[in-house]
Amino acid sequence: MSSEPSHAAAEQPDIMNPLTFVPPSLTEITTVSVEFCDRCRWLHRASWVQTELLLTFPPPIIGCIALLPRNSEEMAGRFRVWVTLSGSAPQLAWDRKVEGGFPELKVLKQKIRDIVQPGKSLGHSDKKV
Repeated sequence: MSSEPSHAAAEQPDIMNPLTFVPPSLTEITTVSVEFCDRCRWLHRASWVQTELLLTFPPPIIGCIALLPRNSEEMAGRFRVWVTLSGSAPQLAWDRKVEGGFPELKVLKQKIRDIVQPGKSLGHSDKKV
């Protein structure tokens, strides 16, 4: 046996070297974006929605839920939830102004389910027929 280290071991990248890190690609996963008016102090509501959606649709069903605070005059009062499937254009799941208020979480989960997993049961969050 040779006492020299193998070439394979010498060529392996250092997994603790930040220069070798590769950022995640958000174009290859399903993402949800919660766009909200920061001036209206809706961060708490947006983060609550984010947490509930991650618990209901854990990865890999939804790979990322982004909170997008908006602070301009033209975006005052905004609360929108967007769903983007891998390789597709974003789909609007909820708009507070169009829908006439904030979503009940049960209803929002149903709308998102219909986009990301049509036909899947949400258990107690599904409508009674």
